[in-house]
Amino acid sequence: RISISCLLPASWHFSISPVGCPRILNTTLRQIVVIGILAAAVSLLYYSLVVIRNKYGRAYRDKRFHRYLARVTDTEATDTNNPNLNYGIVVDCGSSGSRIFVYCWPRHNGNPHDLLDIKQMRDKNRKPVVMKIKPGISEFASSPEKVSDYISPLLSFAAEHVPRAKHKETPLYILCTAGMRILPESQQKAILEDLLTDIPVHFDFLFSDSHAEVISGKQEGVYAWIGINFVLGRFEHTDDEDEAIVEVHVPGSENKEAIFRKRTVGILDMGGVSTQIAYEVPKTVSFASSQQEEVAKNLLAEFNLGCDAHQTEHVYRVYVATFLGFGGNAARQRYEDSLFTSTVLKNRLLGKQTGTTSDSPYLDPCLPLDAQDEIQQNGQTMHLRGTGDFNLCREIIQPFMNKTNETQTSLNGVYQPAVHFQNSEFYGFSEFYYCTEDVLRMGGDYNAAKFIKAAKDYCATKWSVLRERFDRGLYASHADLHRLKYQCFKSAWMYEVFHSGFSFPVSYSSLKTALQVYDKEVQWTLGAILYRTRFLPLRDIQQENFRGSHSHWRSFSFVYNHYLFFVCFLVVLLSILLYLLRLRRIHRRMLRNGSSASLWIEEGLPPQKMAGP
Repeated sequence: RISISCLLPASWHFSISPVGCPRILNTTLRQIVVIGILAAAVSLLYYSLVVIRNKYGRAYRDKRFHRYLARVTDTEATDTNNPNLNYGIVVDCGSSGSRIFVYCWPRHNGNPHDLLDIKQMRDKNRKPVVMKIKPGISEFASSPEKVSDYISPLLSFAAEHVPRAKHKETPLYILCTAGMRILPESQQKAILEDLLTDIPVHFDFLFSDSHAEVISGKQEGVYAWIGINFVLGRFEHTDDEDEAIVEVHVPGSENKEAIFRKRTVGILDMGGVSTQIAYEVPKTVSFASSQQEEVAKNLLAEFNLGCDAHQTEHVYRVYVATFLGFGGNAARQRYEDSLFTSTVLKNRLLGKQTGTTSDSPYLDPCLPLDAQDEIQQNGQTMHLRGTGDFNLCREIIQPFMNKTNETQTSLNGVYQPAVHFQNSEFYGFSEFYYCTEDVLRMGGDYNAAKFIKAAKDYCATKWSVLRERFDRGLYASHADLHRLKYQCFKSAWMYEVFHSGFSFPVSYSSLKTALQVYDKEVQWTLGAILYRTRFLPLRDIQQENFRGSHSHWRSFSFVYNHYLFFVCFLVVLLSILLYLLRLRRIHRRMLRNGSSASLWIEEGLPPQKMAGP
């Protein structure tokens, strides 16, 4: 006879005899029911720990995946009664005017790997808290004592929206761009001194000497790059295999192993006057010459977005280059100046009258077919008529790229580190979007072949037909006659800058032209507030660490605590039932056998020897 016993918590067993059948088959119906309940409990426990966990795990991952999409599409009014909200203010002092942006963010979660969740503040009407005034701050170069009065309405506007109790801890940044850069340093200093002296007298915002400055084009480009990638969620680290990742050699740690993180996006922005490109350079770059290395130092920015300088997961190396004169309107002006000069020279040498009258116009391949235009310089007028030849237009404007034969260079022969085209993504803003969407109606994912075909067809269309389509409202609502007339030239210019200037292959398919990201215009000021407040989470992290080293247990889901309680209750209940059944079984055997000796034999042990009478 083989006996198997266990404590759960009372002793129970079953026996198997060499002769006969196992005793477990002779158990009562009540015991079978109890065993079934026990099996069901085990199954339920497995289901709760595995199936439910996977279900909620997926829900959590999905929620995390859509975190940034929810954040940028959130149009709810900011809850100013929430004491855990923090605020920040950025004033963008541009060339034509100044704009103030108010941002807010909740208390940091205490995880040093996460950045602040900054978003734009919205008023009671759910509109962004933004205000603009004119003219630009550079207009006060000769009277810097009036700058504080000029900017006071913006700060009063922000003070009305930020809760009064939060003023003293709300950082204020006044950052001046293009208009101030062209002023002499003495005038810049006088304007900033007036701001630093008068603003603290009238406002309680957190405003120190380093909070008012003239930023370079490089800084502005970096801030724009940070803002776009933050909105797209590219700074959030992930273990999702579906996410595009990139191998990064962190600057300053060449001897360490490379890390893998989310792939960031590059930005291309073509305005009216200049064109800018910014993208991450994930790997260590090499230089063809010492002169090139010296130039590259002014174009590469290395910075840490994390709050801990010793952590390298948020260290980025970004290439930023701005090209004055390569914007859409400035390029057209350069083209017309060259056209006028060369035509006048040819007329003088060859005795011709090309372009002097509307009857003998200069045939411009960069204007739509039969479109007429004029160039006026030095009191002279040159008449143009379009031929709509897109390919010839591209050929004529290629020399304006000022490309050189030196390797790793772009427009004007400026150094440009290699782009890993197979593992990269770019967003094109301003003219990149207008050229593809306003008239051609193909904004979004860029396809070079489709774009060339559409541009060719547009250029070759008669001006009268284009005017008719415009009158019928077939183009974008903000497209005007100026856009129609110069669309052919700007399409060719955008194409050449992208493919010839920046050397993107014609087969490149990871460019998205956009005016907004998630239906919102992303300003460089968002990147500025994110970068300049990057050390603020240290305060919350220290408070979180003070609460205890086991705080991560608090993050367990409420539903898991209920399952744990249910399982514990079920185990205790089953233990009590088994204990009662065991007592009842012993009691029945004692009644049936009538002696304790028979019970010992039943248990599989030799009977006890008893003393005689």
